[in-house]
Amino acid sequence: MTASFFGGIHPRDQKALARDHAITPFPPPAQVVIPMVQHIGAACTPLVAKGDHVDIGQPVGDGQGLCAPVHASVSGTVKAVEARPHPNGTTVLSVVIENDFQNTLWREIQPRRTLNGLSREALVDIIRQAGIVGMGGAAFPTHVKLTSAMGKVDTLIINAAECEPYITADERLIVEHPRRVLRGAVVLMQILDLPMVTVAMEDNKPNAANALLEVMADYPSVCLKLLKTRYPQGAEKQLIQTITGRQVPPGGLPAQVGCAVFNAATCAAVGDAVWDGMPLVQRVVTVSGDIAMEPRNLLVPLGTSFSDMVDAAGFRQNPYKVLSGGPMMGLAQFDLSAPVIKGVNAVTILGDKNRYFAKTPHCIRCGRCIQVCPMHLMPLKLYSAERRNDLAALAEFHVTDCIECGCCAYTCPGCLPLVHSIRTGKQKVKS
Repeated sequence: MTASFFGGIHPRDQKALARDHAITPFPPPAQVVIPMVQHIGAACTPLVAKGDHVDIGQPVGDGQGLCAPVHASVSGTVKAVEARPHPNGTTVLSVVIENDFQNTLWREIQPRRTLNGLSREALVDIIRQAGIVGMGGAAFPTHVKLTSAMGKVDTLIINAAECEPYITADERLIVEHPRRVLRGAVVLMQILDLPMVTVAMEDNKPNAANALLEVMADYPSVCLKLLKTRYPQGAEKQLIQTITGRQVPPGGLPAQVGCAVFNAATCAAVGDAVWDGMPLVQRVVTVSGDIAMEPRNLLVPLGTSFSDMVDAAGFRQNPYKVLSGGPMMGLAQFDLSAPVIKGVNAVTILGDKNRYFAKTPHCIRCGRCIQVCPMHLMPLKLYSAERRNDLAALAEFHVTDCIECGCCAYTCPGCLPLVHSIRTGKQKVKS
């Protein structure tokens, strides 16, 4: 069954800038910064100290509860364990590693020839030890998501929609390495004890679709569904509604309607961990933007700085802003020494023509923000409640259900900072 979701928009996707550029390994930098927070949940505790030697894939941080370990992405010497800038705008305790350029793998990384004899719990533990999180941006620990979904879901969806403008990281991953994605998807299917898995992809990615179709004969339990291009098709709840017709209730989780959704890059990381024994130490990052001189897709060691990413693409004029992520949901970076972490799928470099802020933003009561909100919210009401610090109204209008997709701000002729205000409102309600 293919349905649809309410609202949404059709921004120019700008994917042509980078989609035909093959994934290129980024030269490991002289120094990487590994934050102890690269996921939703509790921060890791450092497992190493200044002066220690580490190898690629060696754990350098771990914790209890809702936590995913972090690993060294280069081999070398720990130069510091200290607070460093983070892409979320804060400073976070981080392990700083000086690269020795020997590319030495940690001794415990060993590939597997078979999964026979491995229970579901053992597979989940492998995924946890590899530090895998949602790589579409949410960064929720994958092992926790799997554990909570066991016995509760009848539908497994691989999210290859990648609806955000400019970003082509998952598209290139599927074009070049479809088997890596599908072998990970099959592992997830095995853990959840499901007979089928659906790969959901927007129809503006014909090369990626063809790459999957060419290998799907070897994966009879995998089916591909092409969806009409529409933002935010790749949002978890909207994707579930499109594929199954089911609606996740306000404040609810996908498992409540029998679904589990995992990003395509997450699937590839699961396959790498289970079959190759390789923890999550690198990822594909799209570096693009309207002023980028050489947009590209790079295979980047985690901990590489944003400034290195920007330099790799170059720019025609001084950037107005550099985003972690795409132009709709990305976070503007105030310090480009912040490192690429597990949830960063793109670095977007934007010029002055993207400066949309008005000195005196004013609502004209057009209702466009309500028409396009995929969560059936009233962004204007949330904006007004946050401005007057009305926490009761923020809760009444379900501020925490906002997925911060940016559709409301994109369509607002009055240039109201709707998403920023709603994010602030969320923090006020939570605190």
